[in-house]
Amino acid sequence: MIEAIGLTSIPRKEQPPAVDNVSFEAHTGRVTALLGAPGAGKTTALRLMLELQRGRGITYFRGRPLHGIPHPAHEVGVLLGDVPGHPARSVRGHLRMLCAASGVPARRADEVLEAVGLVSLRDERLGTLSRGMDRRLGLACALLPDPHTLVLDDPARGLAVGERRWLYDMLREHAAQGGTVLCSTADPKEAARFADHVVTLDGGRVVADQRAADFACTRLRPRVVVRSPHAARLSVLLAQRARSTQRSVEVVREGGNRLCVYGTTCAEVGETAFRNGIVVHQLADEVGDMGPGAGAGAETSTAQGPQPSSAAIDAQTGPDPEPGAAAALDSGPEPEFASPAPGPGSEPEFTPPAPDPDPEPEFAPPAPGSSPEPEPPTPAPDPSPEPEPSAPAPAPVPEAAPAASTTLEPPQEAPADDTPQAAPSQQPTTPRPTSVALPPPVLVRPAPTPLRPVRYEIRRAAGVATGYIVGACVLAVSALTAVLLARIGHTPQPRLLAAWPAELPLPPAALGAGLLGALAFGDEFRHPALAVDRGTVPRRLGLLTAKLFVASLTALALAVLTVGCTAEVLYLVYGSELVALPADWPALSAGWLALVTGCAWAGVLAAGVFRSTTAGLAAVVAVPLLVVPAVHKMTEGLSARGPVPFAGRLKGGLPPRWPFGGEQQLEALLRLLAQPVGGAMALSVLALLCAYAFTGLRSRVR
Repeated sequence: MIEAIGLTSIPRKEQPPAVDNVSFEAHTGRVTALLGAPGAGKTTALRLMLELQRGRGITYFRGRPLHGIPHPAHEVGVLLGDVPGHPARSVRGHLRMLCAASGVPARRADEVLEAVGLVSLRDERLGTLSRGMDRRLGLACALLPDPHTLVLDDPARGLAVGERRWLYDMLREHAAQGGTVLCSTADPKEAARFADHVVTLDGGRVVADQRAADFACTRLRPRVVVRSPHAARLSVLLAQRARSTQRSVEVVREGGNRLCVYGTTCAEVGETAFRNGIVVHQLADEVGDMGPGAGAGAETSTAQGPQPSSAAIDAQTGPDPEPGAAAALDSGPEPEFASPAPGPGSEPEFTPPAPDPDPEPEFAPPAPGSSPEPEPPTPAPDPSPEPEPSAPAPAPVPEAAPAASTTLEPPQEAPADDTPQAAPSQQPTTPRPTSVALPPPVLVRPAPTPLRPVRYEIRRAAGVATGYIVGACVLAVSALTAVLLARIGHTPQPRLLAAWPAELPLPPAALGAGLLGALAFGDEFRHPALAVDRGTVPRRLGLLTAKLFVASLTALALAVLTVGCTAEVLYLVYGSELVALPADWPALSAGWLALVTGCAWAGVLAAGVFRSTTAGLAAVVAVPLLVVPAVHKMTEGLSARGPVPFAGRLKGGLPPRWPFGGEQQLEALLRLLAQPVGGAMALSVLALLCAYAFTGLRSRVR
């Protein structure tokens, strides 16, 4: 159950808040629709409920606020907008990555794909999916952790009729199995069609909180839309016939030659037009939306009673074959427009009077022989002039009746009775899927382990080709640079094997490692797969540790492959004299690996702090260009204060003998830190780590 209490957004400057004191409930086992026109505050209300936007109020999910739930993804499945995934990632790879983040087995991805009908598209890229397939994938992501509650923001926007039916069948099936569904929409007919309860927003406030049956009776009304060049004359004739038969018929003229007739059928309107020789260009059944303030008195031209304003009626273009608003037929005639005593069911033979009530002279002759107007209608009434048995308006009534009746039952029993009744009632009109199966529930959830974020990061990095392309480019550039440096000469062998010219601030391998490290967080902010229900990428210690660990492994592999490839190329081109093993290769290897790993760490931390891949790579390049000169000046100042250099003083300050050995390793580490590049890299990584911790603490306090 969802309880939203006093949701209020923070207003901007002098504008009113987008959501003002919104409170409602969404019960378990029911589908609740949050209805409102664009700009009514639906999305803002959902974001306030999910704590993705700052404001006042609180929302309880089964008695607990979202920030008090240990694993929010296991409780609430969210779909807000499009699927935030990398366009080059496959559908199955995206779901398997989210499985690792949610702590569910990887086979859950295949189960969800089968449930939403994307098994045949599991190898397709996210960027190539259509709108309907993207909606299916979004629902699959929401169902992946097996949540109890689904919160969806206009999930059927832009979908075809068949895709909408499938989507709403899935939502009703989830509610039937004991879940809670809250779904926003801007179409009132759609809300009456699939929801058990409708909450209407207008101007950021709740204006109606009704069951679907009551909503359909008060908000939606069936009507007949007529277009005719003689709309005024037809309106008078329909009013006269309604008086003669003692029926409540409401006629609204919506400008030009369009009429909306309430309380009648297409057959009766067509028969009246045919008997009086009136040309009809359009005759169709629709369901009219009376607006959020439905029920207010107005003025219109009726058989008896005052006239309601036609501006209050939202004309819908084209007939609606869906049965959603058919429940409005049960409401009967409006009391304010009804005649004092309704007539019997049988309609007497009606002989219209002379058409002199029409004030316009061009409509005075009803059917002159020379006038071409009576000739076009002659082929139209070729069907039987008694079309009452085949009237299209009562056809959807048996289909909408179960939906209206289910809302009267208790919350725990409504979904169970609603789902089996919807399929047989809709078979005669529209083809519906025979069965909708949700993925099997997750019975056993594994305990959280430190390997969960590591698995997520490995699948994230290996799921797209960006890392492989960067690695291949680094190896190719390094090999070509080493060959050119060997041809020019005067390059030390360590720099030759690392492909590091003296003119460049960093070697290609270090730049590539820094770029891969920056992509680790940069892609998270650009394609926030983890930020769907959190609003931003989580700044957790486990996620940061996993990214640093995977970036270190990638950097080490890139450093080793770079040296190996350059050595092999130099051996093939110039022989073995350029690839001889130097005497101090352990220290050189340690320094090389530390440099590449430090660049990778600097890229990860800078991209996490500044939320950009470009900023992460810029921080890596800034280390040798800006930080190294500063560190060099600092070390020179410290060395000038005494006869022993700074590195020597670091070494001399250590104990003469360690109990367990390791003096050589520590001496090599201090020698590496005493160098300008090593010290600058260590200081940069430490500063970025402190900045990342500060931003994480600040966001947690907020």
